[in-house]
Amino acid sequence: MPATPAQDSMTQLIIELCQNHMGDRAQLGRLIEAAAANGADIVKMQSIFSDDLPRRLRFEDGATAPDGSVEAIKRPHAAERERLARLDLTVDDHKWFIGTCRGLGVIPMTTIFARHRVPAIGALEWPRRVVKVASYDCASRPFLHELAKYFDEFIISTGASTDDEIVGTVALMRDLGRSFTLLHCVTSYPNALTMCHLDRMNWLRELAPSTGWSDHTLVERDGLTASKVAIMLGADYVERHFTVSAKDETKDGPVSITPALLAELDAFRRRSKDEQRAEVEREIPEWRALIGDRRRQLTPTELLNRDYYRGRFASPDGADGWIYNWEERPLP
Repeated sequence: MPATPAQDSMTQLIIELCQNHMGDRAQLGRLIEAAAANGADIVKMQSIFSDDLPRRLRFEDGATAPDGSVEAIKRPHAAERERLARLDLTVDDHKWFIGTCRGLGVIPMTTIFARHRVPAIGALEWPRRVVKVASYDCASRPFLHELAKYFDEFIISTGASTDDEIVGTVALMRDLGRSFTLLHCVTSYPNALTMCHLDRMNWLRELAPSTGWSDHTLVERDGLTASKVAIMLGADYVERHFTVSAKDETKDGPVSITPALLAELDAFRRRSKDEQRAEVEREIPEWRALIGDRRRQLTPTELLNRDYYRGRFASPDGADGWIYNWEERPLP
């Protein structure tokens, strides 16, 4: 089993399969095999179920302010549900995913998006009881409480969260007695190199036992630049979306690295810090532009994404309504 940062100072690579499996188990298998063969430590799926997508009127047509600025993104429910239904994976697919990862020597992990799905997914035989929490659920306390019934270790993205929300979640993790990592990310898909603010990892390091960077930069334009700089700066984890398809075949393709790029990133993280620094100085002379601020503000695009994605999935309340992950209400 790959080491945790506490056991080994080498950055651990989380490979996010996102929706690049296209709802096909064979394609999912190809992604796992390619990730395992090229240096992944953790391979992550997403426990998305199209039935958990509530219809929210705010996003049917979007909203625009009098000055022309966007106040709410447009994402009609029917079209989004139809798209996601083609990508649904069953609980049996989850079991198969776990077994395939174990057989290939990588750690399986998932992100769960609706609170009522936690018991069925959490009860599966995860070899390392670690779960990824999406940025939009960083501060969803009832959801985090439910996850803590099944998982001992949390890797929490913080990109769409305020500083106060992050501090509150850290206190909750400590109250729950759970091991946790905070990942810095920018919830803009893609984000530019000057938006990375990698110095924020240093602020998160003051709060958490381990930290890292979830990279959503544009692969065709930026390659591995932000990931390499984050590793050089001491990230305990780096997460990258991953594909074995052409970049335009899936929604997440443009921010997904290929097997060849994963192998390159694996080779880079195995070098000494002096060797990493020398390569970055030689090949990425502009790397200091990625440092930015520790206490950066969320961008307008991130605030729009937060508005939509926080609550994108929910749990049925048994009365034709929904319970969102942050709501202090019991599930039926």
